[in-house]
Amino acid sequence: MSDERLIRRVAVLGAGTMGHGIAQVAAMNGYGVTLFDIDFVAAENGLQKIRKNLEKGVQLGKVADATRETALAALRTSTDLAEAVGEVDLVIEAAPESMELKKRIFTDVEAHAPTDAILASNTSSLSIGEIADQLAHPARFLGLHFFNPVHLMQLVEVVHGPRTDGEVLDAAIRWVERLDREPIVVKDSPGFASSRLGVVLGLEAMRMVEEGVASPEDIDRAMELGYRHPMGPLKLTDLVGLDVRLGIARYLHATLGSEAFRPPEILERMVAEGRTGKKAGSGFYDWGEG
Repeated sequence: MSDERLIRRVAVLGAGTMGHGIAQVAAMNGYGVTLFDIDFVAAENGLQKIRKNLEKGVQLGKVADATRETALAALRTSTDLAEAVGEVDLVIEAAPESMELKKRIFTDVEAHAPTDAILASNTSSLSIGEIADQLAHPARFLGLHFFNPVHLMQLVEVVHGPRTDGEVLDAAIRWVERLDREPIVVKDSPGFASSRLGVVLGLEAMRMVEEGVASPEDIDRAMELGYRHPMGPLKLTDLVGLDVRLGIARYLHATLGSEAFRPPEILERMVAEGRTGKKAGSGFYDWGEG
């Protein structure tokens, strides 16, 4: 089967930060997209954020009027999973980082999606092989890890599990390239390539804040100016979400057994206080209203 047959219409599950971003990029590149969420308000909010992103792109001269209109015409929302995935070629799950949640989602997806559809998770750290273990057809499952903000970031980790079919992997790589993104192929391993490196840097930056080594702003400036990182690790943590980073850190600490991934006390405390970053209005930085 050709990649045209495999990937023509896409369903994105979860209308949050990552989900609506993936849906936007796919729609901008000519794919019909259904943005699914169990919550109608969340689905509509995701669509509104896409409209806002596209409008800003037009105002900045980075998105053509025709591209905006074509993308919006290609998008629709749904709160009915069976309807959302029933006639698609690719399903991308962008739900919270919970293994049990993702397993439940893909059990439901497999019951309703076409038998030749590719199934993918946007997980940034969880085992692709473990999610696939409970599928009837694990060969069609892989990871497609996009980065936030999706409409600006070029990298996509294409993660192959132990049973991912080579043809499925190749089709996913070609699809990512057609989104004008840069795919890297990664073996299924805790944290893959990006999260394993990025999280440990962020956690060490948090420990430096705990120890009073420097302010969050100066720690970030050190990495931005000294190492040419486009964004410092603490501001990036605020953007991703401290709760998301905490979940990943706990998972990597448990699976890799390395003390480098033990969540710092400051991270545990800030999440408990609800200071989860930009979405909450407060994290290592003050973001105003979330």
